[in-house]
Amino acid sequence: MKYEAVIGLEVHTELRTNTKIFCSCKTSFGADPNTNVCPVCLGLPGVLPVLNEKVLEFAVRAGLALNCKIARYSKFDRKNYYYPDLPKDFQTSQFDLPICGPGYLDIEVEGVKKRINITRAHMEEDAGKLVHHGTSITDSDYSLVDYNRTGTPLLEIVSEPDMRSAEEAVAYMEKLRTILQYVGISDCKMEEGSLRCDANISVRPAGTTKLGTKTEIKNINSFRGVGRAIEYEAIRQAELLEEGGKVIQETRTWDEKEGITKSMRSKEEANDYRYFPEPDLVPFTVSEEYIENINSTLPELPDVRKARYIKDFGLSSDDAEMMTNNKSLSDYFEEIVKVGAEPKATVNWLMGEFMSHLSDSGLEIEDTPVTAKDLASLLDLISKGVISGKIAKQVFKEMWETHKEPALIVKEKGLVQISDTSALESIVDDVILKNPQSVDDFKQGKKKAVGFLMGQIMKATKGKANPRVVNGILLKKLQNV
Repeated sequence: MKYEAVIGLEVHTELRTNTKIFCSCKTSFGADPNTNVCPVCLGLPGVLPVLNEKVLEFAVRAGLALNCKIARYSKFDRKNYYYPDLPKDFQTSQFDLPICGPGYLDIEVEGVKKRINITRAHMEEDAGKLVHHGTSITDSDYSLVDYNRTGTPLLEIVSEPDMRSAEEAVAYMEKLRTILQYVGISDCKMEEGSLRCDANISVRPAGTTKLGTKTEIKNINSFRGVGRAIEYEAIRQAELLEEGGKVIQETRTWDEKEGITKSMRSKEEANDYRYFPEPDLVPFTVSEEYIENINSTLPELPDVRKARYIKDFGLSSDDAEMMTNNKSLSDYFEEIVKVGAEPKATVNWLMGEFMSHLSDSGLEIEDTPVTAKDLASLLDLISKGVISGKIAKQVFKEMWETHKEPALIVKEKGLVQISDTSALESIVDDVILKNPQSVDDFKQGKKKAVGFLMGQIMKATKGKANPRVVNGILLKKLQNV
């Protein structure tokens, strides 16, 4: 029997505020354990929370960008449960009146577009962080707790179970991250925990509509992990049903090292969190004017920018997608093109040499040592024939290491491309004279001989010969030998 997966995602993103949601403690990442804490976020007796206004603004910004309805009347609630990383024994969250109502975002997988509906997005405080003494939670002897993250503002975005494959789930996560980055509410760094995902997965016979029993995979911390965990769990459930077994409703964890999901705890029925309105925070209203003011400050969003790149720059859909799915890269691309660089050539360099150097250096795009202006100047030198593409790679490496302008590097190292026909003809004649076997191979129709001779010419000129000019001279001389 063929089965299909039914997938819904609960995504938590940390909001990029300077202070926590209900107190003035810092939200900075990497501080010493239990140093960014105070009586409010630790829930000590006699303290009162005060809502950080920036959290509300960021929640509304996200909601508008995700095509959500913004609630005019909203409130906070207490979500009651016990866990070691929760010092108050309850989490201040939102239950029946979330700030953002139904919305959606559109994804594309292998050329097929699909709309993923969003149930809600609500504000809440983060819990602390358990540091497990072992390779994973399942094999740890003990755990330590760091409360620095407690009270960090979160936006939880809950999708409908509209995804049918791991590829769709990853595409949704990537699109969601891009939108949140564009509107400036979060850095969405999964490796630092500022974007986390819980996946709800069930399977059912293909062609049926009844939902199967779901399992929940908690806190997957990479896009690769999201795809692998969902794929593994869907196959596990399908094989279990095929063998006559029964899927148990439970919470599972993803073991990245072993590449499997593992059972954490049974969840036979919905948790009773005993929600009730937060007595220390009054309900609040959001005016039309407030929403409109925020809406007017929203930037150009990824889909709109992608369409503009296709229309104005003549990029293919794939190239436009690559240039818009990361805001920092997209902004860098825009700066380069504004200076006058050809868009397609810019894409090729960004996805080639630039990303290679970035990866090798372990840097973020914002930290690149090569300015947009200098990269545009390098592309200009290539387009004008001053240097070849091969020489340009050497120049770019020097730019990355020294921060020098490309024209200065070319001048200092004497890298100007040789395009003078008379100078190149003598070099071509010399190479032909020294390689009679390759000339005979060419006469016998072996095309590889031209490539070999071209390589010898480029070697003789230390890569500075203009390949287009050389190719024309070489073919003409070979035909007349």
